[in-house]
Amino acid sequence: MENLAKRSAQRSAKENIRWVSLVLVLPVMVTGNQNKAPRSPPAKRRGTAVDVSLDKRGKIGAGRTTGRQPLVEANHKKDVSGTSDMEGAKASENAGVVFGKEEVEALLNEVLKLKKLDAKGNMQLMADYSKRLKLGLKWSFQEQEKLQTELESSRKKCVDTETEMERKVLDLNSFLLNLKNENAALDEKLAKESSEKLDALNLHRLEKEARVVAERFQASLSEDLENIRNEKLAADKQVISLSETYKRLQEYNTSLQQYNSKLQTDLSAVNETLTKVEKEKLTVVENLSTLRGHYNSLHEQLISSRASLDEAVNQKKSLEDEVKCLREELQKVREDRDRQIVQVQGLTADILRRKEVTEKSIIDLENLAAKSQALQERCSSQAEQICVLHHQLATANDKLKMTDLSVIESKSKHEEYEKTISELRSNLADMEQQLINGEKLRKKLHNTILELKGNIRVFCRVRPSLPDDGVASEVIVSYPTATESLGRGIDLIQSGQKYPFTFDKVFNHEASQEDVFLEISQLVQSALDGYKVCIFAYGQTGSGKTYTMMGKPDRRGLIPRSLEQIFQTSQALTAQGWKYKLQASMLEIYNETIRDLLLPKSSNMMDVVRNESGVAGRQYAIKHDSDGNTHVSDLTLVDVCSVREISSLLEQASQSRSVGKTQMNEQSSRSHFVFTLRIFGVNESTEQQVQGVLNLIDLAGSERLSRSGATGDRLKETQSINKSLSALADVIFALAKKEDHVPFRNSKLTYLLQPCLGGDSKTLMFVNISPESSSSGESLCSLRFAARVNACEIGIPRRQTAMRPLDSRLSYG
Repeated sequence: MENLAKRSAQRSAKENIRWVSLVLVLPVMVTGNQNKAPRSPPAKRRGTAVDVSLDKRGKIGAGRTTGRQPLVEANHKKDVSGTSDMEGAKASENAGVVFGKEEVEALLNEVLKLKKLDAKGNMQLMADYSKRLKLGLKWSFQEQEKLQTELESSRKKCVDTETEMERKVLDLNSFLLNLKNENAALDEKLAKESSEKLDALNLHRLEKEARVVAERFQASLSEDLENIRNEKLAADKQVISLSETYKRLQEYNTSLQQYNSKLQTDLSAVNETLTKVEKEKLTVVENLSTLRGHYNSLHEQLISSRASLDEAVNQKKSLEDEVKCLREELQKVREDRDRQIVQVQGLTADILRRKEVTEKSIIDLENLAAKSQALQERCSSQAEQICVLHHQLATANDKLKMTDLSVIESKSKHEEYEKTISELRSNLADMEQQLINGEKLRKKLHNTILELKGNIRVFCRVRPSLPDDGVASEVIVSYPTATESLGRGIDLIQSGQKYPFTFDKVFNHEASQEDVFLEISQLVQSALDGYKVCIFAYGQTGSGKTYTMMGKPDRRGLIPRSLEQIFQTSQALTAQGWKYKLQASMLEIYNETIRDLLLPKSSNMMDVVRNESGVAGRQYAIKHDSDGNTHVSDLTLVDVCSVREISSLLEQASQSRSVGKTQMNEQSSRSHFVFTLRIFGVNESTEQQVQGVLNLIDLAGSERLSRSGATGDRLKETQSINKSLSALADVIFALAKKEDHVPFRNSKLTYLLQPCLGGDSKTLMFVNISPESSSSGESLCSLRFAARVNACEIGIPRRQTAMRPLDSRLSYG
């Protein structure tokens, strides 16, 4: 028994020494890891150390239970069943606890009311408190993971913003390069004109010398006097014309200098905005780097605190089990002592009685004395065991106190984590505000670039050669390779003569649908920013207008690609507080009659019959309001929420549109197709509202009756198409000449497009031409018309924003 007591005392002393060393080493490890860069191999080594300590602790516990097995063997089944019942009840109680921030703070501030003499109740309270604390820590870890996911999303947004800024910088650099090229071309042109001026002066000097020679030989050359006088008059006229040309060149030079100064001021403004964007980008990158380092240090602290907490919980459980066993052994020793004391008292009473009764029982009395002495020795040994158990109980209480200290330290670390989390949340809010400011700056720069490029922009696209064009088709289109006209110039050859043209962009026959859409994607973005945008395709029949606008299932055109971009961008802007509502309408102008393409074709035919018979039907009246918006009465408006809905509406409209067969095109569009998407945007955080309109128009192709061979209804359709396109040309010519009266009302097409052609809209025209030599005349007319359109100035685009509810009607402007 004495050896058993000594071994248990040695084990408890070793356990105390190991626990104290672990508590002293853990804070050093945590503080050391905070100052180190995050590495994965140390984490593995730290994990192995914890595993080894847990294995040692398991061996010590196993040794203790083996040593105490003889003392608790009688009540083993009873204790196991009671313990399992208590643990089930505690698990059921803890399963219903729901933690939040306030509950965790209350748990951390809770003070346990321990009773002095009720050790078992105090241990129960400590066990319950440690379990609730474990649940609270689990809740805090879940909150930490949520914050980590939010930080990852903000990091992804910052990366997207950086790529967008880099792309904008590249676009601005390309634009500056184009401006420099144009300036160099103008300088070359000025040098050429100055050389022509010097040649004219030399010619004038030669003419003066000839006149002096003629005067000297006047006497001898009287017969040629009249001829010389005629030549003199012609030379004088040429000198006058040359002087007038010189004056015009001087005026042109001054205008070029003014334009150059304007371009330089615009260039300086763009450079300033670029420097601002670079500074903001650097600040965002620095904030991201600091946040990443802070996050790594927090992750290391979290791992170390988890390991220390798990170890403390395991030690606490082992201490609870050990105290419970000690209490059971102490109770058994007390019961044995009481029983033996009762036996001793009974024996002494018997001895006294037998002494009084007879002296013959001396031998029995000696035996009983020997037995009582043995019992006394046994009682003394049991008293020593009780002292050992008291000592073990004291060491267990010391360990509990150390566990309380570790719990307090973990509580303070948890408070530090909460402070760090609040700082991360504030940094995240600042980064979101920076993203909003960057988006505003992007919109401003984008609109400035479009305004510098001009209000009505013209793109030219050459249709690829088709198998029906013939193998021996002559090439009538070429593309200049000079720097100032590369990608912007096109030469048309007709009857051996070359006609050069220059536009904002020229797409050759090898350009894909994706290449074409890439050039107009930023213009489509303006509709989401609150501008009116109009894109329409012009050209002769069979030149590829419908292919450019609508495309095919495997090669989608501008309309489906633009709508897909609108939906993707609107969904991406929801993270910044924007919500958008989209409304679509589709119509066609057929023989100067408006038809709703979202109604069944039978309904449109019934309207035509009613109008011809004098019965009132749908009128589809075009009206303009004071804000420059255009409305069509009785037109079907559809709220759209996805690309799939738009695709089904486009398919329905294409089936209802009027098409026909001619000698120039198997499926010729016989009407003007107008698709309108009105955009309502609301920012819930800034209470800003925007209203943008996107008009995508596929005009019917112009054609000559001698080539199309149209008769009957096709003849009437051709005449109506050519009349409306002629009215469009009249409007363009009037705008180019800046006349007071512009004939918008001469056609329903021009009246519908009045805000796009003469208002504050961002307008782009695609001129489509055919590469066939037989169509060179129509292609030349189309290119000349496009050049007139490119010279038109219709005003500065105006963004439609408000801080109040917007009008729910649709607009075509």
